[in-house]
Amino acid sequence: MDDSEKGPRGGILVGVQPGLPDAVLHEAARLARDLHVDLVCAHVDLERYTVGEHLDGSVLTRSIDPDLPDEREGGFDSNLAAHIDEVLAGSGVAWVGRELAGDPGHALGRLAETVDARYIVVGTREATMRETLREFFQGSVASHLAHRQHRPVLVVPLRPVADGEPLPWE
Repeated sequence: MDDSEKGPRGGILVGVQPGLPDAVLHEAARLARDLHVDLVCAHVDLERYTVGEHLDGSVLTRSIDPDLPDEREGGFDSNLAAHIDEVLAGSGVAWVGRELAGDPGHALGRLAETVDARYIVVGTREATMRETLREFFQGSVASHLAHRQHRPVLVVPLRPVADGEPLPWE
């Protein structure tokens, strides 16, 4: 089987979600353009888990809710795809979407291995009390990635704290 059947190889993997600031996509696209590679945009559904995986990194998922035992192919959200198209218009960067499930750090790391990503790009979280608590209990996706796989992780700061201002965890 040739690599074209497995999807883009050696590209840039970027974690995406609805509402993600465009800065993350712009930085990932700039890196992909500079390296002359494609972009793989991956969304992780936290309310599903993976029951099977295809060679291109796409997954078969099932809901974590036992009352919803549906198995389905991980279809990439059409609204999110339209937004990515809009943000990347004119960039000259080709992209493909992948829908994943489960723990974001694990799912992105696994897909990075599957597509042999050169870099993984993620954004920081909003510095809200809710996100600070979520990170305290679940950990940061960037931190999980940086410690559990061998690819470089680029973390795009979304709302940097100015000198003298308290950090989100202070």
